[in-house]
Amino acid sequence: MSRIAFRDVTKRFGDVVAVRDFNLEIEDQEFLVLLGPSGCGKSTALRLVAGLEEPTSGEIMFGDVAVTDVEAKNRDIAMVFQSYALYPHMTVRRNIEFPLRTRKIPRAERVRLVAEAARWLGLEELLERRPSELSGGQRQRVALGRAIVRRPQAFLMDEPLSNLDAKLRVKTRAELVELHRQLSRTFVYVTHDQVEAMTMADRIAIMNEGALQQIGPPQQVYERPANTFVAQFIGSPPMNVVRATVAHGGDGLVANVPGGTIPLPPAAAAAAAAMNLDGLLVGVRPEHLLLDGGPVKATVRLVESLGHERHVICDLSPEEFAIVRLPADVPPPAKGETVGLTATAEHVHLFDPNTTLRID
Repeated sequence: MSRIAFRDVTKRFGDVVAVRDFNLEIEDQEFLVLLGPSGCGKSTALRLVAGLEEPTSGEIMFGDVAVTDVEAKNRDIAMVFQSYALYPHMTVRRNIEFPLRTRKIPRAERVRLVAEAARWLGLEELLERRPSELSGGQRQRVALGRAIVRRPQAFLMDEPLSNLDAKLRVKTRAELVELHRQLSRTFVYVTHDQVEAMTMADRIAIMNEGALQQIGPPQQVYERPANTFVAQFIGSPPMNVVRATVAHGGDGLVANVPGGTIPLPPAAAAAAAAMNLDGLLVGVRPEHLLLDGGPVKATVRLVESLGHERHVICDLSPEEFAIVRLPADVPPPAKGETVGLTATAEHVHLFDPNTTLRID
């Protein structure tokens, strides 16, 4: 299997379109994350790869072979679900071994593969326990072990960490990245958690309402979002996006936003001017908005303390607000105080208000 590809795939459930005109190529041995909000179609896309759903139209390709009509059991993939789906009456050893037994793998080979998977996942001391005697993190590792022993060409994972507590999620994220490196297999991973996507993926494919919004390496998606949905879905707090009009300033074009003006990057400003738009959507990430007495005036509504940093929520107008990220060692302004904000041109993003697409 050199790659997994979606070719013009659409999936309908009655009148509901779950996946819409979907085109995506997943490279061999890539760790690709399908990211998006609940109901965006990412789990349906994964189930189409697994063969658990059939596309309404389009094709699923494994390498150069169309597998659209190939049964799930013949696709050489392993799936790990959000629920652990372990057999409660079986020990950890028997749960991990089960797919090998169904394939009639010789006993000596089964013992070797189970021992190897248990060693990778830190389950050697737990092999004789039953699922009811395990923690949530241990059960998830057993589910991973059951997938690993099959040595499939691709691993499909549907929100496998969502049932774990925060500390265990961090640990398991690192373990999955290392497991991907060791196994040299393709991983397709579904999540709504942008932190999981940013820390684990080679590339992120962001979905909304069944459609692919953008695909790229995590840092590229963060720094150059393709539209306002991606801009505000990736990043916490999300990117500030406000309506603006373009005007000529002292050193070039500026955006008139509620409360003041923001200088525009020359290339993006020229592109916006060429499009002859009546208005713009201007985006600035909270870490690139400075509380330094700048030209945009705002009123502090709330200061949120997160320990390592503070989020200052400022009202630009009755309809528009912005969030500023402050280091914890910087004294925050008081609630109700009027402050001046600055956004430097190199960190300003422009979007078409009609299509919400990036302008540059």
